[in-house]
Amino acid sequence: MDNDPTTHTMDQSFLDGLVQLSFAVHSILGQVGAEHDLSIIQIRLLGILRDREPSMMQLAQFLNLDKSSITGLIDRAERRGLVQRTISPVDRRGFNVSVTPAGRQLIQVASQEIKHQIHAITANLTQAERLQLTALAGKILNHNLQ
Repeated sequence: MDNDPTTHTMDQSFLDGLVQLSFAVHSILGQVGAEHDLSIIQIRLLGILRDREPSMMQLAQFLNLDKSSITGLIDRAERRGLVQRTISPVDRRGFNVSVTPAGRQLIQVASQEIKHQIHAITANLTQAERLQLTALAGKILNHNLQ
């Protein structure tokens, strides 16, 4: 165990920085979501559906939700006209979920707002720092997926 106070301070600063960054991003997602009557989980759902048509089970795994929770989430999004369920071509007992034109339009609007706000909080980063942050985030996320 490393008892060096300098290392402890650096570790604490690192942890605080990551947590504060996650709070800032979470706040942006919450604010944009509220403007469009979306929860953060609904924003995540639309983000997943932006470029794929997963099964209900795949969605549950992506979002770390149980079957009843994912069903309720899709039911609410479907009632709003944002998504639709289709019978899975692979498993006739299952459903795939896709975004509707209204959902796609909402994704475009909300994505632009999120992008604008993320750019605002990272405006003081150079292009090289942005690339470095992207690479580091990818490295952290890829490690966590394994």
